Amino acid sequence: MDNRSEGILERIAALEAELEARLEAQRRLFRYTLERKRVTFEAAARQQHRKLRTGLVQFLWKAGLLRLVAGIVIYAQIVPLMLVDLAVTVYHAVCFPIFGIAKVARGDYIVIDRHHLGYLNAIEKLNCLYCSYANGLLAYAREVVGRTEEHFCPIKHARTQRGQHRRYYHFADYGDAEGFRKKMAEVRRESDALRRDALKTPE
Repeated sequence: MDNRSEGILERIAALEAELEARLEAQRRLFRYTLERKRVTFEAAARQQHRKLRTGLVQFLWKAGLLRLVAGIVIYAQIVPLMLVDLAVTVYHAVCFPIFGIAKVARGDYIVIDRHHLGYLNAIEKLNCLYCSYANGLLAYAREVVGRTEEHFCPIKHARTQRGQHRRYYHFADYGDAEGFRKKMAEVRRESDALRRDALKTPE
């Protein structure tokens, strides 16, 4: 990867650090703390949230019939999502250790925390739970597939492709045969090291 690309990635890392600092400021503003993935709101904040909660009857009345029907279609997608989850989880558990690919921490992608928000009613919390699972699952699957791509074919495409995973930017450039062989050697070294570590028995 050239120096300019490295510089862009360093700026992205700096922006992420800045974003995390802003999130911490927002936690103070909205009066909650986050410790070991547990969210705790101050008493005054919880009281204000309860006042702003929309009742279930009012919520359903405002939704209207068409949206309620559409909701059935949306929730029906839980079946294919769970099948994807099962397939990715089995593949991840079986194949990653064999090929020496670093495991993906599922909890880093599927984050369930919106149920702590007192201004959401039961249906809104269920909706948020569903969205958190669906989006987190697809992000988790994307990372699993991205690490697989890095292991077997770390080559960039000839044309720009939107929404690439981050590992993609460390791939060999399209047409760079030497860079590809170098990247593959690097991947194999990392895989061999992971397999050796997995075979070690604790003393």
